[in-house]
Amino acid sequence: MIGLKTHRWNHIFREDGKTLIVAMDHPAVFGMMEGLERPGQVIRKIRAGGADGMLTTYGVVTRFAKEIGAMGILLRVDGGGSLLAQERGPMQLIYDVYDALRVGADAVCCMGMPGSVYESVTLPYLSDLISQCAEWNVPVMAEMLPGGFENPTEMWTPENIGHACRIGAELGVDFIKTTYSGDVESFRAICEQVYVPLVVLGGGRSKAPRDLLNSIHESMQAGASGVAVGRNIWRYPEPDKMTAAIAAIIHEDASVDAALEYLK
Repeated sequence: MIGLKTHRWNHIFREDGKTLIVAMDHPAVFGMMEGLERPGQVIRKIRAGGADGMLTTYGVVTRFAKEIGAMGILLRVDGGGSLLAQERGPMQLIYDVYDALRVGADAVCCMGMPGSVYESVTLPYLSDLISQCAEWNVPVMAEMLPGGFENPTEMWTPENIGHACRIGAELGVDFIKTTYSGDVESFRAICEQVYVPLVVLGGGRSKAPRDLLNSIHESMQAGASGVAVGRNIWRYPEPDKMTAAIAAIIHEDASVDAALEYLK
């Protein structure tokens, strides 16, 4: 990885090779959401808390440049459906590398979803995106989730998570967003066999901050290169403090108890 690609990569990953990405792309599907009523305010808070980058939409990138500042930008480039649809179909590639370059994004993100009923759509467009971005030295983050969000309880086993992530690496993605397998040993085995960095998604709202921070701590101990957390940050009463707590675990190897101190 040389030149422009390294430059863009360094806007997302710090010198320690780790990253805290805040996911704010949800409203493109769900519309108005609690916690994201005022994107600019949230962006200022996560930036103050130490976020390295944000996964977001074309609209946010073009309208909140001042608030984003020097944070890395990961542009969501697939979608095409909404919660209002009578029938949900497969996602599609709705932006391309040229759109990402036009708005100054440092990386692009789209779904992979091996094992989903839509894999025949998502895996080909992921491959097309990888090819586009290779020409322009733009990093690609893929969400490699076995079965997508259709049957997470049944499909999100350690073995299937490993398969999905390895498929993403073989297709040529630069780094992968995936779910934590649930225990250090199984996730370490996944990290060891997938030769690109893995960042762990934050999932739905946790029952308690300790549960979230403990999951993040375990995934980092197992070899993850960071996290991509959304609702558990911007729905927390003080997003800047939650961001700082997570950043302490990722970049300072803080314990869960030490990270909880940031929330006081």
